Amino acid sequence: MSYSKRQFIKHVAAVSALTSIHPLFLTSASTTPPKNEVNVFPIGMGTWITFNVGQDKALRLQRAQVLKTFFELGGQMVDSSPMYGSAEEVLGFCFQQLNGTNNLFSATKTWTSSLPEAKQQFVDSQQRWQLPNFDLLQVHNLVAWQQNLAMLRELKQQKLIRYIGITTSHGRRHNELLKIMQNQEIDFVQLTYNIDDREVERRILPLAHERGIRVIANRPLQGGRLMDLTNNKALPSWASKIGCHNWAQFFLRFIISHPAVTCAIPATSKVEHMVENMGSVNNIPLPNAQERIKMINAFKAL
Repeated sequence: MSYSKRQFIKHVAAVSALTSIHPLFLTSASTTPPKNEVNVFPIGMGTWITFNVGQDKALRLQRAQVLKTFFELGGQMVDSSPMYGSAEEVLGFCFQQLNGTNNLFSATKTWTSSLPEAKQQFVDSQQRWQLPNFDLLQVHNLVAWQQNLAMLRELKQQKLIRYIGITTSHGRRHNELLKIMQNQEIDFVQLTYNIDDREVERRILPLAHERGIRVIANRPLQGGRLMDLTNNKALPSWASKIGCHNWAQFFLRFIISHPAVTCAIPATSKVEHMVENMGSVNNIPLPNAQERIKMINAFKAL
């Protein structure tokens, strides 16, 4: 799934010619390739709402089946947060049921302006996930990012986490996020990117590529709104030629075909939907620049 510098520049130039993307997109693309070589399966799993099922054992066991399917189909990155209700605790329960998390890439967050509370959140997350270490810890929605990034660096030095990151969603505070990406050493950025919300294509994705910052795309289906738009509507006749056999795959392959994107993290509570999501990665090459434009136009025609 990785792209060479030449492929990236060619891809960006073609997209720009067809969509009049901001010039900075081209400027950033002509610089160094990613330095942070983190290889994860390009479809991950979010847990917001879907894994907040409290103590209901039947629902917990059902979520364990969703997670089992995810891992069986190659999934790695599971993203959660102390702010997602019982989601972290439910994940810990599911891991116990699965008797192993060999392929897991664990990603959680901190979200408080109190440093003592931030440290306690990390300890609580360890207990809820039942993991001694995390692959990725992120500052959620830029809250108190100066002090929280410093704390994350300490945890990284102590080898309690492998990578540090920062998140935003719903297109919030992009200018501040850009400054952080330009001036701070971070490994990951998590942001909202989907076929209907492409603001990050102008400046943030090119900068991420330039700085070697890996990108996690949240709200890939806009919390289900994109799927609602396609209700009872047929896929374009050419969709199967670009590896899309349902609308979920159509939207997810659009995201992961962007050269700067590392992983998209759709959330679901249903096994059949997880199968559809994971089918977004198949043997057919990802859409190229011209095909991505065709996908955008098909979406706009819905």
